[in-house]
Amino acid sequence: MLTRILLAVLIISVQQVCFAQKKKSVNAKTSESKSFYQAGLEDDDAVYFTSESFKITNDGKTDVSDELQRAINEVKTNYNFGIVFIPEGIYKISKTIYIPTAVRVIGYGKKRPEIVLANNAPGFQEEYPQDKGNAKYMFWFTSSIPKEGQPIPDAGASTFYSAMSNVDLRIGAGNPSAVALRTHFAQHSFISHVDIYAGDGKAGMFDVGNEMEDVRFFGGEYGIYTFKPSPGWQFMMVDTYFEGQRKAAIRSQESGLTIVRMTVKNVPTVLEVNPNFYEKLFIEDSRFENISGPALVISNENNAYTQISLRHIDCKKVPVLVSFRESGKQIAGKGELFRIKAFNHGLQMAAIDAKPVHTTTQEIETLKIEPVPAARDIPAFPAMETWVNLKALGAKGDGITDDTKAIQAAIDQHGAIYVPQGWYRITETLKLKEKTMLIGLNPVSTQFILQDNTEAFGSFGPPKPMVESSQGGSNVLTGIGISTAASNTRAVGLKWTAGGNSYVNDVKFLGGHGNIMRKRPGQEVLSNASHVGNEQHWDTQYWSLWITNGGGGTFKNIWTANTFASAGTYVSNTSTPGRIYAMSVEHHVRNEVRFKNVSNWKVYALQLEEESKESSNCQPLEIESCDNMVFANLYMFRVIRVSTPYPHSIRSWNNRKLEFLNVHNYSQTKYPSTVPLFDVNSGLEVRPWEFNRLIIDNPKPKPIDLQPGKVVQLAKGFEFADGICRDSKGNVYFSESRARRIYKWSVETNTLSLVADFPWEPLSLGVDTKDSLLVVFKYVPKQGYIRNGRPETFPNPPDAAGTSFSGWGNNGFGTLVYSINTDKPEETIRRLLWLPLGKKKDIVKTLNPSNRRRDSGDLLKVSTNEFNTCWVAPDLVTIVPEIYDLARSNALVEGYPGKVLYGTDEYLKRTFRFNVGPKGHLSEPQLFAEKGEFSSAVDREGNVYIADGQIYVFDPSGKEINLIETPERPSTIVLAGENGNTLFITGRNGLYAIRVK
Repeated sequence: MLTRILLAVLIISVQQVCFAQKKKSVNAKTSESKSFYQAGLEDDDAVYFTSESFKITNDGKTDVSDELQRAINEVKTNYNFGIVFIPEGIYKISKTIYIPTAVRVIGYGKKRPEIVLANNAPGFQEEYPQDKGNAKYMFWFTSSIPKEGQPIPDAGASTFYSAMSNVDLRIGAGNPSAVALRTHFAQHSFISHVDIYAGDGKAGMFDVGNEMEDVRFFGGEYGIYTFKPSPGWQFMMVDTYFEGQRKAAIRSQESGLTIVRMTVKNVPTVLEVNPNFYEKLFIEDSRFENISGPALVISNENNAYTQISLRHIDCKKVPVLVSFRESGKQIAGKGELFRIKAFNHGLQMAAIDAKPVHTTTQEIETLKIEPVPAARDIPAFPAMETWVNLKALGAKGDGITDDTKAIQAAIDQHGAIYVPQGWYRITETLKLKEKTMLIGLNPVSTQFILQDNTEAFGSFGPPKPMVESSQGGSNVLTGIGISTAASNTRAVGLKWTAGGNSYVNDVKFLGGHGNIMRKRPGQEVLSNASHVGNEQHWDTQYWSLWITNGGGGTFKNIWTANTFASAGTYVSNTSTPGRIYAMSVEHHVRNEVRFKNVSNWKVYALQLEEESKESSNCQPLEIESCDNMVFANLYMFRVIRVSTPYPHSIRSWNNRKLEFLNVHNYSQTKYPSTVPLFDVNSGLEVRPWEFNRLIIDNPKPKPIDLQPGKVVQLAKGFEFADGICRDSKGNVYFSESRARRIYKWSVETNTLSLVADFPWEPLSLGVDTKDSLLVVFKYVPKQGYIRNGRPETFPNPPDAAGTSFSGWGNNGFGTLVYSINTDKPEETIRRLLWLPLGKKKDIVKTLNPSNRRRDSGDLLKVSTNEFNTCWVAPDLVTIVPEIYDLARSNALVEGYPGKVLYGTDEYLKRTFRFNVGPKGHLSEPQLFAEKGEFSSAVDREGNVYIADGQIYVFDPSGKEINLIETPERPSTIVLAGENGNTLFITGRNGLYAIRVK
């Protein structure tokens, strides 16, 4: 007996030594995996894969396949989404485990749990030619729980929120057809903190989706082999490692690989593109070492879809850098140790006005010493013993209780806060401290939510965030959804002003697309507001994600598809470095993403999508007054249901040093955006839909030659431009009402800029004596909104009775006035003070409707009514009378007490002259001309310009002295410019000017 025991010990010892030696020889310099979640987290809604709840052991001896599948199915069946926690240990499986939509498998413990495919597992030896990947999988992400006897429902375009994190995977011996993961999922799905030991198996992963972080691949024929991701987006890889693959680290086609900080060692090839297919490949801050064959094998080398961009790649023992499959051409490495500073292959434009050229460019330098690896930009989390549990501190997360005070108290008293699954209703802004970290693990099962018509987030006012970071801090927000609901007009999901070391990850902005019903055993199914049937709320909130005032940091795996927001992401007024890794912005009415006054940002794998019903007229990307930015693997897509054209995917304004690398502008229909990029002030456009590289660096504005008698187009592309006014410097402002945009024409630079893009419909514009811009706008109150205990109502005033415009749905809204400082509009938007006229003294200037449509014949009576309430501008001496006709007027006309004012009878197409009294009242109307439509203007000699199909000019006596013919019907006009001698004209689609003196 003793002999047998000693023999057994000897055998075990030999096996251990041999295994250790083998492991050491393959991965001698590779560190062991480090557990990201080193302790368990308490979560009542999670399923814990432990021996107390399931018939398992974690010693690698018991086959846990069926029990693991049961645990995953419990989450999906009972909750519809959620988490399976797996504690430290070794778990043996022998069959494929299916992970359906929105279920996440997360390991914890001092060491990562390891799931091992048993040696010679049944079915993992044979070929599967009918399978897309010709393989059998350890874990297969699916759209739903598979049903016996039916095809496996592969993950696809609507498979959201699925993930695996902090779990190592190992393929045992004798499984040549085994692949560890099949991951054809979509937004908010990922693999992170996973080591995959493919051994003699086929690969670590088949069919990539969305993004991965901190994943290491050892062995296999391939680390990854993949076709096009779901549903054709890019794939983001951050901090990955490949070693010892037998054929290539990656084999791909059409997968939009966007790679930052990847190390590849001891392989024949880093990446091989399948024959006769393209790839859009971007790699940055990476290292290739000991690559025996060509590092990159590129197919379809002369096709515009093939786009290769490399930046800062350190290479050691890489004799052949690139091999082009069709031509056989190769590009050699440069010595034993070298750095690829820049490499581009594909259709390139060195400037916006340069001819597109299909070429290969490279900048490679020899190195003498080993380079330092690129620093990570994803911050480390603090030790888990410092984390506190939000529910343990009193928050309920039941979607009903107001958790605002409990959450804010936790923020005020603690640094790292774990937010267990739940829907946490708030009623006020959550304000983060300098080092606050809010850590959730699934943004659909862990949400901060508003109810419709939350008082603090409704009515009119400046942007009000649900969550607001600290200024310049190191905040972290991860794994949490933010829902502004449908009816909260002031809401911003997240305002971010934290610094360059801050981090926002795995955050979903809900309120439209991507919602999933929440259910619990014995409870009613709950859902956030859907986009279906709520069209009246579309585009009535501010931006979902607002990064501003020096905000920066890393933003990864963000999905912002809230149709109720005016834009998915707005980045403004910051030079703090920022990085975006895998951001999906979709389904907005007017704007997907805007950048304004931004510098030092890199944007990787930004995906934009316009849906047919809500987004057919949406501007995908707006970039204004930005500097030193890179956009890599930029995808801009209009869905197959879109049936109308749109002119451009990107509008560029006054930008410097923008670099676009790998741009994909497309649709399955004949209606992709007509051009991918239009530069507003130069008038230049980029025609190729697919290109590898484009540089935008301060294109010269098109020359403006203003001469007397010649109408010149200054800008074009508007839907219906009107509302024109001027400031004291001669600059011109105008608006597009339905598009809700306000523009400025600078007379100093002869350029156009976008001043404001708020969710409020501008009706007309004016300025006070200190050049504050005043905006008359339409405010529609929300049904059910209660303010100070009462609903907001706006009954029609008596002077509405004389115009049919006040019927037919044009009532029940407020015609209000706000002001902005045009240099910082978002921070200064304020509703004007409303006063009874009797309390206002020292009136210097009035702003009156330029045109009135009074089809009852009461124009003169209504025009000379003595209004008794007014809006007071910030200068305190300019007023806007509170009168109904502001709701219909196309512009404002300035009035000065003691002088005359010209107003138009739009209905009868006449222009009248009025005297302006000391309180701003109009009196003594006189018919001036039998012309008139929307607008008029007066020069210094008293000549009057009247827009009416063309522009008619009258002398002060009312005699017609000139006719100015315009390229299109004029809407509103103003005399402006440095000397006030230029007539500016808004047409339906363009801005024009003519020098009159």
